[in-house]
Amino acid sequence: MTGPKGRRPLHRRAAETLDVVLARDPSVRTRGEALLHPTVIALACHRAGHRLHRRCHYRSARLVSTVAKVLTGGIEIHPGARIGRRFFVDHGSGVVIGETAVIGDDVSLFHQVTLGSTGWWHDGPGERDRTARRHPRLGNGVTVGAGATLLGPITVGDNALIGAMSLVTSDVPDKSRVRAVPASIPSPGTTSPAHEPPTGPAGKKTHR
Repeated sequence: MTGPKGRRPLHRRAAETLDVVLARDPSVRTRGEALLHPTVIALACHRAGHRLHRRCHYRSARLVSTVAKVLTGGIEIHPGARIGRRFFVDHGSGVVIGETAVIGDDVSLFHQVTLGSTGWWHDGPGERDRTARRHPRLGNGVTVGAGATLLGPITVGDNALIGAMSLVTSDVPDKSRVRAVPASIPSPGTTSPAHEPPTGPAGKKTHR
């Protein structure tokens, strides 16, 4: 049974969120423990804030969003963002989701993920319609690794995987794998560029 306009009853949505936390976070063992997970708190506040935002109660919606950020240790979701079912944030610290972001079902984000715009100098009223999408759209089943940054009105296709620390500014096809450049390990007896002694005048190496 669903509520008005096909909405699922509140208690069923809450139970679904708890089940998602139990399924995707092996450190959580019971529903009682899952109640304290940042995902549950962030989603509960976002649903309330999003409802206020749709009714043009922007100040109240912002207040709810700010409270959620404090309670979750840094999950900042703009009340205008649209989020699908079975959304999950692992750890949560430093996650930012912009106003016009659209997130499909079964999406997972890790900590320090940003779904942002390309900057106010591009997105100001003089440059683009305020109703236009400025933030990423994530399809169903997308996973975004820790520290990844997705900018602009790009689209990430269904079941794509965005690797940790990736910077994504263009569309990503379905089922794609996006990876940042991995760290390199120097061979024994060599020095990596990051650990070379600093150079002085005329390129001479200096030692402290």
